[in-house]
This record gives sequence, structure tokens and C-alpha cells, in this order.
Amino acid sequence: MVDAIGKCGAGFTGPSADMLKTTWLERIKSEVSLQTKDAEKEWATTGCTIIADTWIDNKSRALINFLVSSPSRTFFHKSVDASSIFKNTKCVADLFDSVIQDFGAENVVQIIMDSGFNYASIANHILQNYGTIFVSTCASQCLNLILEEFSKVDWVNKCISQAQTISKLIYNSVSILDLMKKFTGGQELIKTGITKPVSNFLSLQSMLKQRSRLKQMLNSPEFSMNSSYANNPKNLACIAIIEDGDFWRAVEESVAISEPFLKVMREVSDGKPAVGSIYELMTRAKESIRTYYIMDESKCKTFLDIVDRKWGDQLHSPLHSAAAFLNPSVQYNPEIKFLVSIKEDFFKVIEKLLPTPDMRRDITNQIFIFTRASGMFGCNLAMEARDTVAPGLWWEQFGDSAPVLQRVAIRILSQVCSTFTFEKNWSTFQQIHSEKRNKIDKEMLNDLAYINYNLRLTRQMRTKPFRNRSYSIR
Repeated sequence: MVDAIGKCGAGFTGPSADMLKTTWLERIKSEVSLQTKDAEKEWATTGCTIIADTWIDNKSRALINFLVSSPSRTFFHKSVDASSIFKNTKCVADLFDSVIQDFGAENVVQIIMDSGFNYASIANHILQNYGTIFVSTCASQCLNLILEEFSKVDWVNKCISQAQTISKLIYNSVSILDLMKKFTGGQELIKTGITKPVSNFLSLQSMLKQRSRLKQMLNSPEFSMNSSYANNPKNLACIAIIEDGDFWRAVEESVAISEPFLKVMREVSDGKPAVGSIYELMTRAKESIRTYYIMDESKCKTFLDIVDRKWGDQLHSPLHSAAAFLNPSVQYNPEIKFLVSIKEDFFKVIEKLLPTPDMRRDITNQIFIFTRASGMFGCNLAMEARDTVAPGLWWEQFGDSAPVLQRVAIRILSQVCSTFTFEKNWSTFQQIHSEKRNKIDKEMLNDLAYINYNLRLTRQMRTKPFRNRSYSIR
């Protein structure tokens, strides 16, 4: 910014505060709005997902940020203080109705909301009143709850506590921290994730990678010959943990059960349409637990029960099954064994999105053409692109042999399934909803939040070229 001002030369006079709050604010808001208008053009083809990101601030206010996502971009719509209506199902339902109307019910494929936010009642209202809209919880939130439940299992909890004891010893002493970095080549021991459970398991991964270096540090003259290190009672307890084989076996086991779900979280939280992958990813993660605990049925059941409770009761949606069925990398993979089990959900989704017999005319034949890889589905280019091209784009390029199914597939496969990818600036939203602000201040802050949040989302989009595209059906 300073360089830009310098280029203006001597005598430059910047805009006044009033001009910044009025003329310039309106101008920038108009430019941002034009970008969102461009994204709206693709909704007729791809549909969109409304994201209701709910949080409770430090004053116990229930605030909801509404965003809308489609393949070309995600943009922030508005922030609402729902404190006065939070427990009133009808009022909250009316709020969601108004947001749906803002985007057009015919354009909305899915709504993602917080599982704790009056979820069942609002979901039922939406499903009953909007025949073609699906409701789901945030996939990353569900995965975080799975990891949180994993960390409550007694031996895992003990392992995490012991690892934290080691971390505290090292990070509470500048000299020991410097010594550790000397042995780890500057690598940190503590890793920070988007939530506490994620951070805990990422830190266990990091500690496991540095196991031999930590032991080398303890046996080094710099540590063992320093009486303030080696003879301190707290340090001795920490040394005992690092030398304990049972601790490291617990770390290895914790990493083995958590990494598959951390991988799923990374896949669904990077901002791309991942609804076509979530079912397969979760199936593979569960299979990894079965494989790891092939000789320990009790532990296997403990962790799979946790996954099934969260995945089956909270996250799984027929839309996920239909998306998996339509994903060419799943449909044509001979190793996939779950296609038969998701076919019923797929048919339910087809009936929901194509509610009349006229709309479903020839759909059975088109499904047959797709599953048998006939027509364009079976050409060399289509087969080569099954695992390398985004599913929605694949359908645009090769789905002409089944035009009705093509339109449905693109609408389904163009949706995200997580909110965690979107950067938040909670302090801004708290300022907007401050009771001390007058109406003019709130309007200005709303505009600033709208501009700021959407500019941040635009920067995110530019680093992810996958999202910067739209679909067009002839």
C-alpha cells in the first residue's frame, strides 16, 4: 500500500474518511457484487449449496454466516444474529426460507448446516417444503467429532496426555526447545490443526516421526550432562515416558486409526466439490481400521461403532450415495464393492430431482448406458479420464449419451460437503452485531464484512484452479 501511495507522487491527497465510508465503499461493494452475479450464471446447470455456518460468540450470541458455493466460486451472503430466535423453530425456518428465496429454490441442491443448530427440525422443514433440496451436516465437523470420540477412549486419552507432557517440558524451556530443534533439523513437535482433536492427532504423528531424534537428544551430552535438565523431577518423568515402549506403541496405534480420517478431512475441506468422494473415502477409512485390527475384534468394534454413530446418524445423506454412484472413478472401479448397497439411495435421489414421469422419461435406459459404459461413456478418452478429471467435468465432456442423467449428475457432483475450508474473521462479525452500534454503523460494517470476506474467498479460489471453472450443457 505504501508503495502504491508513493507512486502517486508529491502532493497526492487521499480520500476523506467520509468518502471512504460512502462513495468508495459502495464502488467496491458493487465490484464484488458483479463477481457474485457471474457465479450465479452457472447455477442453472450446476446448482449451488447454501452453507449455514453457526457459532456462539463470547457473549453467548448465536450468529449465522450464510455462504453459497458452486464450482466456480464460493461467496459470502450475509451474517445474521439469531440469538432471539435460536430456539424458535418457526422463526429459524422462516430465516432459512428467506435465504433460499434469495438464491432461488430451483437453484439450490443442498443446504449444509451445524448438526447442533436445531438441526432435525429445520432439516424436516426444508425437506417437506422444498422437494428437490437436500440437507446435510458439515462433513469436516462430523469427522472432527469422530476424532474427538477417538481421543476419549481411555488408552488413547492417556497417550495424548503423555505426549502433551513431553511437549510441555520441551516448549516451556527455551534452551530445551533450541536443543530439540538442533536434533530435529528445525522441525516442530507440536502441529496445529483446525480443531483441538485434529491438533492432538497431528502432534502424535509429528512426535512419532521424531521418536529417534528425541531419544538421541536425551542421550546427548548437552542434555544428560546438564544437571538442570537431567535431575529435574518433572524432566525425569518425561524421560521415562520417552523411554517407555508401551507409550510409543500407543502412539503408533493412535496414528494408525486417526490418519485415515485426517486424510478424509483434508480431501473434503480443500474447497473443491467433494460430494462424489465422501462415501468412498469413508468406506476406505473404515476398511483401514478393520485391516489394522484384524486380530483384535474388540478394539475394531470400539472404533467402528464411533464412526457408524457419527457417519450414519449425522452425516450420511442419500445425496452422498447418489454422488458416489455417478462418480466414474467409483462406478467403473472393479475393487468397489458397495455399489449395490447404494443403488436404492441413488434411485431415491433421481425420483426427488426428477419428480414427474415426464421428467424421468428414458432415464432407466440412460442409467443402463452409463453403468455399462456404452456410447461416449466407453470411448478411450472417457475411460482414461475416469480417475484424473473432476467428476462434474467428466460428465460435461462425456455424458451426452445420457442427456437427462447428465444434467442430474452435474448438479449433484458440483456440490461441496464441508464448511471448514472457508476462512473466518469472527471479530468482524462480532462488531457487526454489537448492541452499541447504531443502524448506520451496522450497515457500514455489514458492507465491510461482505467485501472483506468475499475478497478473502476470491484469494482462496485463485490458489485452487480446480474451482475456477463453470459447466455448460448444450
